[in-house]
Amino acid sequence: MAVYEQLLAATEAERNELQSLPILRAGASGQVSLAAYVAFLTEAYHHVKHTTPLLMACGSRLPEKYEWLRTAVAEYIEEEVGHQEWILNDIKACGGDAGAVRGGRPRVATELMVAYAYDTIARVNPVGFFGMVLVLEGTSVALATSVGKALQQSLGLGGNAFSYLTSHGSLDISHMNFYESLVNRVTDPADQACLIHCAKMFYKLYGDIFRDLGERFIPSQQPV
Repeated sequence: MAVYEQLLAATEAERNELQSLPILRAGASGQVSLAAYVAFLTEAYHHVKHTTPLLMACGSRLPEKYEWLRTAVAEYIEEEVGHQEWILNDIKACGGDAGAVRGGRPRVATELMVAYAYDTIARVNPVGFFGMVLVLEGTSVALATSVGKALQQSLGLGGNAFSYLTSHGSLDISHMNFYESLVNRVTDPADQACLIHCAKMFYKLYGDIFRDLGERFIPSQQPV
């Protein structure tokens, strides 16, 4: 079994748990409020703004044997730089205060996920950061486009309020194909094990962001 297939198999339970969260199921059926959508965008801003710095940190920590992976990280950076500004533009289009979001602080779950990513790179193993890539981009491929379309219809907003969701749904499909080709070249068993562990952790940490949103906007937390 290829490394990527092993990674997917090892994280299937965590992935299913994330994708079945009530707030995500509500979003996919267009049953969340404008306030909830803006709250989601706010947390997205506070982790997406770290994507480029995290990629830079990861690239700087990779050992020489992963020079090929460092080159790929540079390609990722070119693709990802500035995407947090798309989110602020979406917030503006929703009538939200983008300036306040830029100058604000994330919720606890978001701050912890970002901190774990930096700690993994600096203290544990930079390869583990690709567990975060799997979770964020894989979830985007699975849900972003459908959620964006459902919310645009239910909230009656223009397409300019959904640039982050709609662009990433399609963009991340190509990213995931690229990602698969990279992961399959990671042959060190210790690095593979770290990648799987970190992916499981990021499913939990990213899921906590949506659990927090659910507690705030779907108080009953009943499946939708």
